[in-house]
Amino acid sequence: MANKSIITAAVTGAGETTQKSKHVPVTPKQIAAAAIESAKAGAAIAHIHVRDPKTGNLSHDPALFREVVERIRESDTDVIINITAGGGGDFVPDQDNPTQGGPGTDIQTAKERHEPVEKLLPEICTLDCGSINFGDQVYLGPAGWLREHAALIQESGVKPELEIFDTGQIRLANHLIQDGLVDGDPMYQFCLGIPWGAAADAETITYMRDRIVNGATWSAFGIGRLQLPMVAQAALLGGNVRVGLEDNLYLEKGILGTNAQLVDKAVGILQGVNVEPMTPREARESLNLRTFKN
Repeated sequence: MANKSIITAAVTGAGETTQKSKHVPVTPKQIAAAAIESAKAGAAIAHIHVRDPKTGNLSHDPALFREVVERIRESDTDVIINITAGGGGDFVPDQDNPTQGGPGTDIQTAKERHEPVEKLLPEICTLDCGSINFGDQVYLGPAGWLREHAALIQESGVKPELEIFDTGQIRLANHLIQDGLVDGDPMYQFCLGIPWGAAADAETITYMRDRIVNGATWSAFGIGRLQLPMVAQAALLGGNVRVGLEDNLYLEKGILGTNAQLVDKAVGILQGVNVEPMTPREARESLNLRTFKN
């Protein structure tokens, strides 16, 4: 009998990718459609960011999140909604006064990050577990902010997906759990290959997997050309997987893909190593998700 794995489709992200691929969804209608198409291709979870429909740039507007979520919920396709709550953490020191943020800085409080989750009550939301050099900027997630944010998520009843970009963040995530700020069996996401965090390889996945709390579930993904190889690697090591245009634009070298195509390819990779994708219903049971009446 085949093992089973949850596929998450991260359909748009926040990066400057809209000029690189016409397949990256921008408007709420496009983002919702991408989530629905990914679910039909085999994804159990849709991970949602939103973008300014006019510019294609990152947005935190709760109204845009609401439109995406309502469009998905009103469709006939079952999929678990996972809203990002990790926006508003980008800090780029000003060249003349590094105590101030320069162009590209985008900071939100924990309460502001939580606002779309509080209003829409998805089944899952993300909680980025620490600070990291993210390319040429710093993503800020001090421990005090995380404790406040974790408490807000806990109060809402939404399950946090603990985003881990480097090994030390596992220690911080485990500390939040030990302090009682995460209910139930924790859910970790290993975010690999991002400059300059943890590497995307089997050794790193194994190291991380062996240091999470007992009873937890975990998933891992790589970015760019490492996305699809990490599907096989995570599955072989007993984890769940993530694909989508947030992390990678290409179906294969030189060929741009859609979210649904990447999910379909992930399904084939899983089946090739005797792993079947879970349905949304199976994933809800596996993750012990709370269902809200909306």
